[in-house]
Amino acid sequence: MKPLKKNIIKSLALFQLAVFAASAAETSLVFEPKPGPGQGKHIVLLAGDEEYRSEESLPMLAKILSQKHGFKCTVLFSAAEDGTITPNDVTALSNPQALDTADLFITSLRFRNWPEESLARFEKAMNSGKPIVGLRTSTHAFNKNRLADFGKNVLGEKWVSHWGKHKSEATRGVVEPGAEGSSLLHGVTDVFGTTDVYEAYPPADATILLRGQVLSGMTPDSQPADYKKTRATDKQEQGVNSPMMPIAWTRLNTTSTGNTNRVFCTTMGAANEFENESLRRLVVNGVFWGLKLEVPARADVAFVDEYKPSFYGFNAYRKDMKVSDLGLGKTMPGEPHPAPAPKQK
Repeated sequence: MKPLKKNIIKSLALFQLAVFAASAAETSLVFEPKPGPGQGKHIVLLAGDEEYRSEESLPMLAKILSQKHGFKCTVLFSAAEDGTITPNDVTALSNPQALDTADLFITSLRFRNWPEESLARFEKAMNSGKPIVGLRTSTHAFNKNRLADFGKNVLGEKWVSHWGKHKSEATRGVVEPGAEGSSLLHGVTDVFGTTDVYEAYPPADATILLRGQVLSGMTPDSQPADYKKTRATDKQEQGVNSPMMPIAWTRLNTTSTGNTNRVFCTTMGAANEFENESLRRLVVNGVFWGLKLEVPARADVAFVDEYKPSFYGFNAYRKDMKVSDLGLGKTMPGEPHPAPAPKQK
């Protein structure tokens, strides 16, 4: 074979390998850390839900944690091989090998049914005692597999019901009496979100940090709602805000192998809710607490890149968005899915 032909074949082969490597890398994101207290710790963030736009919120959180606090962060997605984000594919998880090296997980999952490899890797890491920060629908993260009870058994609650009225009654965070001195509430002053309060009954071993006041509207100045509701658990009626449902708590979960997960869970966490500075800080504080690091007095949670999140809703994701569109120094393409018009009373 002539040298020129050999060189052409070799160059083509190298090009094909480079294309393959680039394609594989674009199905997940790795944010290398700047110096900070999280140095040496690896956080793996799991984005996979059809409704609350975790594919938008988790890269934003990863940028804050890596660039402002020193954690290496890897974000895994429901994504196709070409890097297109596919939130409705409940079977997909990109780069599951990253689960093996996590020091802490942030989960924003809804009714996932991953392949055995991904399930087994996550289950092994969880049983080894890795701390977990669970957001919103992570109370019902899995479905139709052996981790279907993850929410109830590990986080402390499963899906029960929408306690507030969906898309018409927002949530105001109210500090639980006695929790005022918790380090997780450092710098957390005015938690507000447009998602409704979930009906939730964490176990007796949970420490409640915040309760959710059901509001009569969708703005921070809305008045508390005032009507009766029937609980799903015992079918007894109570005022919708008396008592208020828990929306943030911690617990220590003993795994089947005798290890302990430090768990922080909040039933808030839609992408647009993270425009609220206090909610961002609460989650960042949960990471520090989970890893037994000193929680900052007021963690820096300013956005690293522009953040214009979508309002939540099924099939409201940015179509054809690629994982590579969400890297450091980039902003999400296209316009965010808008909030619906206020309902007429």
